[in-house]
Amino acid sequence: MYFAALLARTEDGWEASDTELDDVETLSDLSDLAREAAAEADAEDDTVLVFIEQEDAWFGVVRLDGEDDPRIYISDAAAAARSSYGEILLTDELLGKDPDSVEGVDELDALDLDGTEDGEPEASSDDSEEEDDGGGGGGAGSDAVPAGPLGDTEILADLGVSEKELLALDGVDALSEIADALGAAEVLETVR
Repeated sequence: MYFAALLARTEDGWEASDTELDDVETLSDLSDLAREAAAEADAEDDTVLVFIEQEDAWFGVVRLDGEDDPRIYISDAAAAARSSYGEILLTDELLGKDPDSVEGVDELDALDLDGTEDGEPEASSDDSEEEDDGGGGGGAGSDAVPAGPLGDTEILADLGVSEKELLALDGVDALSEIADALGAAEVLETVR
């Protein structure tokens, strides 16, 4: 079960709205959605926070300030990588990958049509079972995602949630605690 909400900072305080992420496929889509919410709410400095949470497994905060690039914090990147909404937040930049890298292309080029590397003997059915047991089916992509917090740990520092406080939060009621520190607990609860 997922929960997603937008918090826009206005002259009168925070304004919350729940949001559907069904049509959101990229961080750019999410940013556009948040900026639209900021415009509708007449957000002060166009500051918008996007909260995303998956049943106490992980939470993420995306912050947009005007036209600046989004800032992202994810409480558990490995857990988020196993979720479609988490994958939206796990950008190449956040993971420290070079999107222009040809590393993946080289790996694909080294594979024969049967999926084995050049010069590598084809795996027998016994070998493939052993590989499946050890590999977990996650592939190289899931290995590249670290367990634990990832992103901008000072994303909310100027709003009253220090890096230390943010890192101390676990999945249980984390977004409510953040909203409480921002003075937005009541408005967040109205959209839960």
